[in-house]
Amino acid sequence: MTVDALAPFYLWTKAFHLISVFAWMAGLFYLPRLFVYHTQVAPGGAESERFKTMERLLLRAIMNPAMVAAWLLGITLVLTPGVVDWRAGWWHGKMLGFLGMTVFHHHLGYARKDFLADQRRHSECYWRIVNEVPTLLLVLIVVMVIVKPF
Repeated sequence: MTVDALAPFYLWTKAFHLISVFAWMAGLFYLPRLFVYHTQVAPGGAESERFKTMERLLLRAIMNPAMVAAWLLGITLVLTPGVVDWRAGWWHGKMLGFLGMTVFHHHLGYARKDFLADQRRHSECYWRIVNEVPTLLLVLIVVMVIVKPF
């Protein structure tokens, strides 16, 4: 199903989709790094409280709106005639990456709530490793969209 009325707005939709994905990715790269630093400070101290504020603002003011915009604009692109060839397999890989980003985003949101309660469920080492997940997802998505190997 496509909506013909969306075709004239394709380039604008695509541009704003990419902008929202870039903003979202920036947050997905930065929030786990904040968690690395947050695990290094004592719970309940002034530094910990500063990290809590930074994490909240990053998640609520940048990441959440960017994720919603990326999803809505992505759905708009899918509904635009001629954008997706449903017989091709590349979009399955892209959607796998996009869904992975969404799951990762929610994982970070739950972790922020743990930090807010001064709980440290994961180690600094865990957050250093997890910090690489957005890069892997980015590689998958870009290869699927640009190279279209399937």
